[in-house]
Amino acid sequence: MAVYTDVSDEDLDRFLADYDLGEVLAFKGIAEGVENSNYLLRTDKSSYILTLYEKRVDPNDLPFFLGLMNHLAKGGFACPQPVENRDGAILGTLSDRPAAIVTFLEGRWPKRPNVDHCLALGKAMARMHMAGEGFEITRKNSLTVDGWPDLIEATADDANDVHPGLKSLIATSYDELNGAWPRDLPKGTIHADLFPDNVFFLRENLSGFIDFYFACNDLLAYDIAISLNAWCFETDGMFNVTKAKALVSGYQSVRSLSVEEYEALPILARGAALRFLLTRLYDWIRVPEGALVTPHDPLEYVRKLKFHRSVATTSAYGL
Repeated sequence: MAVYTDVSDEDLDRFLADYDLGEVLAFKGIAEGVENSNYLLRTDKSSYILTLYEKRVDPNDLPFFLGLMNHLAKGGFACPQPVENRDGAILGTLSDRPAAIVTFLEGRWPKRPNVDHCLALGKAMARMHMAGEGFEITRKNSLTVDGWPDLIEATADDANDVHPGLKSLIATSYDELNGAWPRDLPKGTIHADLFPDNVFFLRENLSGFIDFYFACNDLLAYDIAISLNAWCFETDGMFNVTKAKALVSGYQSVRSLSVEEYEALPILARGAALRFLLTRLYDWIRVPEGALVTPHDPLEYVRKLKFHRSVATTSAYGL
C-alpha cells in the first residue's frame, strides 16, 4: 500500500455521496507498499480501505481483482470485500483514478513471523487455492517468466549502479530459469504476493489475506515459492528450514502437493526471487518524486536469488 495521489476533501465528499457509509470520522493515507494509493476511511458505521488504482494497474484487470475477493468471501475465505455504492457498482472514479472501497479486515501482520505463523499461512494458502476453484474470470500472470524480459530491459541501464554485477546476475539467472521453468503443474487462482504484511492475525489466529492486486492464474506451487522467500529467511539472510517445513506441511495438511510440484519448488523459489528482485529494482529506480511511499530494497532479493541458485534439490530446504 502507498499514496501517490492526494485526494481533496471536496473530491472525497463527492465520491462518498454515492455510498451509504455514514459520517466520515477520519481519512488517512497508508504509506506501506508500492503499487496503489490507499487510504484508511473511518465512518460512524465502520472502517474501510479506499484504493485508487495507479497507472501501473490495468483497469481491465479490476473486475478480476474485485470479483475474486467476492468469490473467495462467498466460499468462506476471510478477505476484504468490495463495497457497493447505491447503484450496485463496486468501481468508480476519484481524483481521475479508478477507485474502490473494500471492507476493513481486522488484525495485524506479523513483524517477526515464527514457525506457528508459517504453519497457519500454509493452511490458509491451500484453503484459498481451493476456494478459488470455480472463479470464472481469468487473468494471466504478467510477472512470471514470460514477462521478465520487459523488466530486465527496463532496469538494465541502472542495475550495476544499484549493485555491482547485478545486470549480469539478472541476465544469467533469467537464462537458467527460462530453460527450466515448469509449465505443466496444477494451476489455479493464486495470490502471488503473500508477504507478511498481506496476512493478518488476531492474537494467534490467522484472520485473513489482503491486497489481491497481483492475483492471477498460475501454478499453485508458485504461491508457495513466493512465501518461502517472504517468510523463511531471517534478518541475517539465513534460510530457516524449520519455518519452511511448517509452511509446506501446513499447506499439505489441506491440499496435497504432487511429486512434480514438490520437486519443482527450488526452481520456482529461484524464479520468485528473480521476480521480486526485478520489480523492486524497477520501483527503486522510478519512484515518483514526492510520493508518500517507501520502496523496498532490491538487494534483499539479490541475496535470496544467490541462495536459491546454490540449491540443487528440494531436500536442501529441509523439506
